[in-house]
Amino acid sequence: MNPLFLGPAVTAGIAAILALLIALTDRFMNDYGEVVLDINAGKKRLDVKGGSPLLGTLAGQEIFLPSACGGRGSCGACKVKVLSDVGPHLPTELPYLTPGELAQNVRLGCQVKVRKNLELELPSYLFNIRKYATTVLAIRDLTYDIKELRLSLPGGEGASATLSFEPGQYAQIVVPPHGEQKAEVQRAYSMSSEPSEAGVAEFLIRLVPGGLATSWIHSSLKAGDRLDIVGPFGDFHIHDTPAAMICVAGGSGMAPFKSMLNHMAHTGAFPDKEIWYFFGARSMRDMFYLEEMAALEALLPRFHFVPALSEPKPEDAWKGPTGLITNVLDEWLKTRIGPDIPKEGYLCGSPGMIDACKKVMGQNGIAEDRIYYDKFA
Repeated sequence: MNPLFLGPAVTAGIAAILALLIALTDRFMNDYGEVVLDINAGKKRLDVKGGSPLLGTLAGQEIFLPSACGGRGSCGACKVKVLSDVGPHLPTELPYLTPGELAQNVRLGCQVKVRKNLELELPSYLFNIRKYATTVLAIRDLTYDIKELRLSLPGGEGASATLSFEPGQYAQIVVPPHGEQKAEVQRAYSMSSEPSEAGVAEFLIRLVPGGLATSWIHSSLKAGDRLDIVGPFGDFHIHDTPAAMICVAGGSGMAPFKSMLNHMAHTGAFPDKEIWYFFGARSMRDMFYLEEMAALEALLPRFHFVPALSEPKPEDAWKGPTGLITNVLDEWLKTRIGPDIPKEGYLCGSPGMIDACKKVMGQNGIAEDRIYYDKFA
């Protein structure tokens, strides 16, 4: 062989051998075979293939853990009590677990690999969560970066409701493989439809630059397409107390409040509840549903909608409150709503917005255990 080609040929041969060894090692070292998941002391036993995270393994058996981040380990929602020894808690789990949960070996399903037989303890409500094959009814632009997505559930629009949920809960949209994304991903979105809207599920989807789910929904999804959703999840709901509801949202955080308010308006639920809804946007290009909120104020005499712009433009001709929504909230709690009535907080937005609102509410006498939210990371 020509010496000029000998070196590259040897290098290529070594690389091929190494690649084969890596493939064989991965196949045999990570092949855990069939394992058994024993759930709730033998009430359910599942034979599954080992090697994958517990979150996905359970989903493959139609048992869906909540996962607001789609399994990225950034929301802490997919908690499950693992009674078997699966090793120490990972650093990725620790920020989301309380000392009590750590002591009970509660783990994040997305961070635990199924490598052997496991004993698990799951709340019974998880067995009622289902995957629904829906059809896209319509997609409507609400702002330049928020779309209203309406889906037809099995049975079609107007059929008997097949998705039973409380206003405020969320579902996970299953985004199929596309482009360079080789595996399906799930992302959590609050439902903006009301439970009585038979055969329909509605979501408000804000475009997140570079987001695997939102980019696909905004650029590729169209009416008539099939789309799977999983749900319902979450314990964000209206509490049956005499306390006034102090609600705060911005952007697509409108979704659960649209569901709650329409539910109250159309069913007569919670007729004595005072409701103050603070909705923040930067300028008019970010504001939407003003007419819908005005219509709800006419239907709900105890409902007060307070929209605010933090950076109104001259052409907006805005005459309402201005400034950060937390500042507007603070001012109204001090001067208009008053400290003499019991209150509870309802929040939907980014983790930063929720933390800022909790601080303002706490400073105005709303106890932390009376502030409710689902924090989507």
